Amino acid sequence: MILIGELSLWVALLMAAWSATVSYAGGALRRNDLVSSGVRGLYATFAMISLASVGLWTALLTKDFSLEYVASHISANMPAVYIFTAFWSGQAGSMLFWALILSMYGTIAIATSRSRNRELVPWATGTISAILLFFIATTCFKANPFGRLDFLPVDGRGMNPQLQNPGMAIHPPNLYLGYVATAIPFAFAIAALFSRRLDAEWLGVVRRWTLLSWFFLTIGIILGMWWAYVELGWGGYWAWDPVENSSFLPWLTNTAFLHSIMIQEKRGMLRKWNVVLVVVSFLLAIFGTFITRSGVIESVHSFAQSPVGTWFATFFFLATGITIYLVGTRLQDLEAKVELESMVSREAAFLYNNLVLVGIAFAVLWGTVFPILSEWATGNKITVGPPFFNTVNVPLGLLLLALTGIGPLIAWRRASVSNLKRQFAAPAAFSVVVAAVLFALGMHAVYALVAYALCGFVTGTIVQEFYKGVRARQTIHEESLIPAFVHLVGRNRRRYGGYIVHAGIVMLFAAFAGLAFKTENDVTLKTGETFDVRDPYGHQWRFISQGVSTSNRPDRDVIAVGLEMFRDGKRLGIITSEKRQYLDSQHQTLFQPITQVGIRSTAQLDTYVVLAGVRGNDVAELRVTFNPLVVWVWIGGFVMMIGGLIVMWPQAERRPAQAGYAATIRTPRAEAELPVGV
Repeated sequence: MILIGELSLWVALLMAAWSATVSYAGGALRRNDLVSSGVRGLYATFAMISLASVGLWTALLTKDFSLEYVASHISANMPAVYIFTAFWSGQAGSMLFWALILSMYGTIAIATSRSRNRELVPWATGTISAILLFFIATTCFKANPFGRLDFLPVDGRGMNPQLQNPGMAIHPPNLYLGYVATAIPFAFAIAALFSRRLDAEWLGVVRRWTLLSWFFLTIGIILGMWWAYVELGWGGYWAWDPVENSSFLPWLTNTAFLHSIMIQEKRGMLRKWNVVLVVVSFLLAIFGTFITRSGVIESVHSFAQSPVGTWFATFFFLATGITIYLVGTRLQDLEAKVELESMVSREAAFLYNNLVLVGIAFAVLWGTVFPILSEWATGNKITVGPPFFNTVNVPLGLLLLALTGIGPLIAWRRASVSNLKRQFAAPAAFSVVVAAVLFALGMHAVYALVAYALCGFVTGTIVQEFYKGVRARQTIHEESLIPAFVHLVGRNRRRYGGYIVHAGIVMLFAAFAGLAFKTENDVTLKTGETFDVRDPYGHQWRFISQGVSTSNRPDRDVIAVGLEMFRDGKRLGIITSEKRQYLDSQHQTLFQPITQVGIRSTAQLDTYVVLAGVRGNDVAELRVTFNPLVVWVWIGGFVMMIGGLIVMWPQAERRPAQAGYAATIRTPRAEAELPVGV
C-alpha cells in the first residue's frame, strides 16, 4: 500500500498537469470534449491523491520507520490518535494533506456546478488544477513524505509533546479546511474574469465556499487560541504571533466579502470590492502558508527553514501578478450598476464595515511582514510586538463592534431621522445603562468601559431585531414563543444566523475587554508556605504550597507542585502545575521540558498557575495569574460556529403567500416595517 501511495502521488502530478492544460484550452477554444476531459482529469487527481494519502496513513499506523517522515514524527509509545494526526504534523505530510483537501473540494465544486455555470467551469477547473499542480509538484520534488532512510531505526523521534493535545489534533485540519476553501472562490473569480461573466452568476458558488472557509477558519482560530492558552503557559490566548496573524488575515477578508456580497445582490454595488476580496483571501492563505514554511520568521507554529518556502514565494508572486493583470483589465466590467445615494444608509454602513476590516487586515499584515522587510533592507530584524498591534487594532476593533450594531438598524438607500430615532432608541439606551452601571461599580478603564458600552449596544440591537421578528410571527401566524423563534430563523437563515454570529462576537469582545484587569503574581514558595492576594473582583485568595513531587513514567519524568486554594476563606481544592521531560523508548531525552499549566475556570475568572522552575528539592518558582472572563472566549467562539452553521444551512423553501395574507400585510408601510423573513 505504501508503494502504491508513492506511485499514485506521481500519477496525480501528471493528472493535474493534464487537467489544467486541457481545461484552459477547452475554455479558450470552446470545445466541450476538452472541458470534459479536464474535469475527468481533476476527478482522477482526487483519486490518486486519496490513494497517496492512504499509503502515508498506512506507513504511520504500521510504524514503518524506514520512511524518514514516519521516523521523524511518531514513536513506538505514542497514542494511536496522535499517530493518525501525525499525517499533518510535519512539512511533507501537511503538503499532501493540503493537496488532498483541495482535490476533494475541487471535485465537489465542479461536480455541483457543471450544469449551472457552464461558461465558468473550464476556467475554474483549470485554475483549481493549476493550484493542485503546484502543491503536488512541491510535495513530489521538495517535501516527499515517502522518502526513505539509509538505515532502519529502532524507534522514531516522535511528535512534540506540546502537539499531543486534543485541540492540536483538530486545530490544524480545521485551519487547512479553511485555508484551502479559499481556492474555490478564487478559481471561480478567475473564471469570471477570464470569461468576463462578472454579473451575479459566479456569486452563488463563491458565497457558499467562502462561508465554508470562514466557518472552518473560525473553528481553527478558536481552537488554536485554546491550545496556546492551555499548553504554552504564558498566561494568554493571543500573542499576535506571525502564524496566528496569518490565519486571521483571510478570516478578516472573508468576513468583509460575506458582508459586501449582500450589497451586490441587493443593490448591484461593491462589485470591485467583491472580486478583490475573493482573490486577496486566497493570496493571504498562500502567504500564511509561506510564512509557516519558509523559516523567515520565528514562531512556535512554523516549520524549520526549507526550500519549500522559495517555491511558495514564487507561486505567491506569480498568482498575485496574474490576478492584478486580470482585475486591472476588467475594471470597466466591474462598474457598479447604481450609485451610493446617502452616507447614512445600510449600504454605506457595509462599506464602512469593509473599510475597517481591511484596515485591520492591513495593520496586521504590515506588522507581520515588517521584521522580514527590515531584515532585507537593513540586515537587522526589527520585531513588531503586541503593543503595535494593540495600539492600532483596539480602536479599529471597537469601531467594528459599533458598526456591527449600527448596520442592521439603518434603512436601505437613505435613512430618515424618524427611522434612526425609532431603531436606535432602545439599543442606545441599553448601552448607556451598561456604561453607567459599570462606571458606578468602579470600572474606569476607558477602553474597557467603551467596549462594554458597545457590547450593550450590539446586544440591544440583536435582541430588538429578534423581538420584532418573533412578535410579528406571533401576531400573523398565532405561534407561541419558541415555534415563532425557530420559524423566524428558518425563514431567513442568512439574516438571523448572522445575528447569532454577532452575539458570539459580542461575547468575544466582552472577554477581550476583561484582559484589561488581568493580574500576574510571581512567587517562590517552600512546602507549607502561603501566598495571599486579591483577584480583580476584590476576592481574597490564599495559596498554600503542598510541596514539590517527582515521578518517573515510561515516556516522561515529571516534577509537580500542588497549591491548596482558598477564596474568602472557603477551600476550593488543589491546583497542580507540572514540568515534563519526555523520553524515547531508549530513555533518551526528547525535546525541551514542557510545562503543564494548572487552570481553574469559572464564568467570572480563570486561576492560572505555571510552574516556572524548582530550586533545591522543595522550593517552587510559580506564576499565579488571574484572567477574567476567559471562558467567554470559548463560549463566544462556539456561538459563532452555531451561527455560521445556520447561515450555511440550505434555506427552507417559501410557500406562496395566500391572497388574504398578502392583502393584509403587504402594504407599503407594512412592507417597510415587517422584519425580513417573517
